[in-house]
Amino acid sequence: MNACAAAPRPLDGLKVVELGQLIAGPFVGKTLADFGAEVVKVEPPAGGDPLRQWRLLHNGTSVWWQVQSRGKQSVVLDLRTPEGRADTRRLVDEADVLIENFKPGTMEKWGLGYDDLSRTNPGLVMVRISGYGQSGPYRDLPGFAVVAEAMGGMRHLMGEPGRAPVRAGVSLGDTLAALHGVIGVLLALQARAKSVAPEAPKGRGQVVDVALYEAVFNCMESLLPEYSAFGAIREPAGSALPGIAPSNAYRCADGRVVIGGNGDSIFKRLMQAIGRADLANDPGLANNALRVARVGEIDAAITAWTEPRPVAEVVAALQAASVPVGRIYTVKDIAEDPHYRARGMIQDAVTPDGLPLKVPGVVPLLSATPGRVEPHAPTLGEHTDAVLGRLHGRGSAG
Repeated sequence: MNACAAAPRPLDGLKVVELGQLIAGPFVGKTLADFGAEVVKVEPPAGGDPLRQWRLLHNGTSVWWQVQSRGKQSVVLDLRTPEGRADTRRLVDEADVLIENFKPGTMEKWGLGYDDLSRTNPGLVMVRISGYGQSGPYRDLPGFAVVAEAMGGMRHLMGEPGRAPVRAGVSLGDTLAALHGVIGVLLALQARAKSVAPEAPKGRGQVVDVALYEAVFNCMESLLPEYSAFGAIREPAGSALPGIAPSNAYRCADGRVVIGGNGDSIFKRLMQAIGRADLANDPGLANNALRVARVGEIDAAITAWTEPRPVAEVVAALQAASVPVGRIYTVKDIAEDPHYRARGMIQDAVTPDGLPLKVPGVVPLLSATPGRVEPHAPTLGEHTDAVLGRLHGRGSAG
């Protein structure tokens, strides 16, 4: 736990019920928990959230779980049974926020749709994450992040020209959807605070409808207006940034670096640093539009300078010239980087059975009410007795 453990957090007192599984829904809950929300995660019996078994395991549980579910309480309930749904309903009646990422219609089938839940909890904010959203002709189709990234326009742009699109290596569609879900929660709570009434003492809640593909599409910059105005279809460009020059990954003697030299003054400094004053002072390269027309020539000049030099020398020389440059990090580089540590982006955690771990810190950094990393994620059903005992007015779930 970090040094700010005693500091107040902005979501202290917020009650959240998380019904989601795997990545998108639980990432919303993790983010809210980092900033103080009390998150009760409802898991199914016989294994719990499947993420517990994803990727590398320690004593049968994923170490990823220690990030995704830190700071949450685990309660085992079977939503396929009337008893499980009744207890879930009791939890939701006390909650400010409900998170779910089931297929649209599933919650309604269980009698847990928003219309039903808001009758007894009019202030409820319900975050619903699905592949295609709660409406529209694709509503009932199954949709994972891989499909969302393709439909949202991202996957087409990822890779080298003329080759099959590649995956980013992490589930961007899920994480982007989760971040939009968090934004939606904060907006809906702000709106709720403005709608307090006698029949709704906490104010009126609402549904936050997040579609995976729309979260991806929202990050696609100028893709649509360029097509609308010019009929232009942006194509994959490998490590380059299309229409911006120079910005690329460049070979070095022992690896690669990324260089962003696309500002007019930055370009001049970059060219001076690599010994190409002729290009720095060329009026035909004075702005981005002119440089884009000659990007091949510029990239060749940069590569001729970087290729015989080691990464460390290239980075040092360009940093000294105030040119944005960086080597391409592996997780080993991240774990050993002093800037990550100085910013609190690498935190200490421990599994319930005592395995020490390094885990990502909390983003964003708040100066007065920072988030914090809790010591560990819950074991399956760790809080079932305490939570259900409270709901039923007894000491244990029985």
